[in-house]
Amino acid sequence: MDINVSIVDQQVRGLAQRLKPQLESALDERLDETKARSVAFVVLCTKALLELSDEEAIAALTEGGNDFGVDAIQVSDVVDGEFTVTLFQAKYHHENLDGVRAFPELGVSKAVQAVRGLFDPEAVIEMNHRLRARIEEIRSLIGEANIPRVRFLLCSNGQRWSAESQGIIDREHFPSDRVSFEHIDHETLIRILQSSQPAKDTLQFVGRSIVEDMNYARVFIGKIPVTELARLMETHGDRLLQRNIRRYLGLQGNRVNRGIEQTLRDDTERTNFFFYNNGVTLICERFDYNALQPENHRVKVEGLQIINGGQTSKTVQATLSSLPTPPSDIEQTFVLVRLYQIPKETAPWVQTVTYATNSQSPVDLRDLHANDERQKGLELSMKELGYEYRRQRSENAFKPNEIGTATAAEAVVSVWRRRPQLARFQTIEHFGKHYDSIFTPDLSAPQLIIAVLLFRIAENKRKKAPADAPDFLPYASHFAAMLMGEYLLVDLGKPLTRLDHRIFFEARGLVEQKGEAYFQRALEVLEDAVQDIATPPVRASLRRLSAIFRRSDLFDYLPRPSAATGLPDGTTGFAD
Repeated sequence: MDINVSIVDQQVRGLAQRLKPQLESALDERLDETKARSVAFVVLCTKALLELSDEEAIAALTEGGNDFGVDAIQVSDVVDGEFTVTLFQAKYHHENLDGVRAFPELGVSKAVQAVRGLFDPEAVIEMNHRLRARIEEIRSLIGEANIPRVRFLLCSNGQRWSAESQGIIDREHFPSDRVSFEHIDHETLIRILQSSQPAKDTLQFVGRSIVEDMNYARVFIGKIPVTELARLMETHGDRLLQRNIRRYLGLQGNRVNRGIEQTLRDDTERTNFFFYNNGVTLICERFDYNALQPENHRVKVEGLQIINGGQTSKTVQATLSSLPTPPSDIEQTFVLVRLYQIPKETAPWVQTVTYATNSQSPVDLRDLHANDERQKGLELSMKELGYEYRRQRSENAFKPNEIGTATAAEAVVSVWRRRPQLARFQTIEHFGKHYDSIFTPDLSAPQLIIAVLLFRIAENKRKKAPADAPDFLPYASHFAAMLMGEYLLVDLGKPLTRLDHRIFFEARGLVEQKGEAYFQRALEVLEDAVQDIATPPVRASLRRLSAIFRRSDLFDYLPRPSAATGLPDGTTGFAD
């Protein structure tokens, strides 16, 4: 038995046992022990590779009858007219735990068919409702001239597919800058699961360097060959990126990363890489070097982390590993490195450095805002009301009285800020440019909790839609939650500014008593609005419905909120 396969099996069995009720609810079927482990393996891969919570990973599941070989799917936000679709297909070898069984050829064939058919807006394909809702949303984005980048991750606790299976992929001639197929095995999963372990290594700098003591930090600035950076990533992998707030975007779907790749491949430009790239910022708990040596220092580091330049590091690694032979001048291709020795007790300062060095492009800032005074204040106030606010991401599943920051932002944007289209399609900016508009100084814990309770009702209805549910429901939960918030304030007879701890329990009681009725009323209003948009009224396709709920012009067909509620009309407060 392979030790890493065994560890993955333990993880899978633990997830299957812990999450079985949620998995059965998501797939709407009873799962035997074997099936539960298969689905749990999908969840494990999705969680590890996309850094998702249990809840988010389960929401990504699409497997079941007519799943077209796609077990899970995630669609990124649209950035610069491009978006990334990550597809998962998982094959879990239950009894074969030696890690040598190849990924099945049938699975590869299904993956190829999926890419060929699912992204063709004109293709008519039978698929289950979970997958269809996501695919029509993707096709709608494509119809609006957005460019998809497809990343198909074929996961197993065994070996890569055979040469014959690779031939199936090659014969399709998918453009390499648009579609990629990657095998994720038990070794990869273990590297990610162990990524929290501190990294120790020795860095080979070239030429002269600058070393200085500044306050309580030491600084070492110099250059290293790109081969040294690739070796570092090969050795330690994603454990180096634990404190890097920008997830790796891949070569597909990111112009900066593709530019790095092109420079490294260009014989005339390669040696200018040092001047074209902003460099890499590292932090460590300790570094040592021979101070008597004037140049070409070998620097020993402990507790190493990349806090800026993760994209560069991963792209350099991927590009150099793809070259058939190393170019003769690759050792003369350098990258700037800033190495900071920072004691453990200065964590808040590290957070500030990480934010500052990553502020030049959109990033996931949830963790950086975790220690924001507003977040701390909400946590304290919510505890007094019987709720736990998770300011930082966690692997543990959420209990009914626990609320995470991502859900909080999505709910507040939808319900009280009345920008449901931004809630769903600009999640990357909730803790970026929209943060101050969402978590305003006057946002109270009661307002946040009530927004989340309403949002959960709408989301649960979306996830477990009844047979007679309207076709637009998969795309409408954020709009429904917005309307539900208005109905609640009308019943309370108070504007939003008066929703505080004094009437919190009254408001929560109304949510519990009338939440279902609020939701049904919201659906009726949305049904009328959808019909009014079409001239003459027609039964819109899923693709059209997805587009309708992604745009702000739907507000033109919805009733304005009563002035007594103190709510905006949905067209102010944010910059689109």
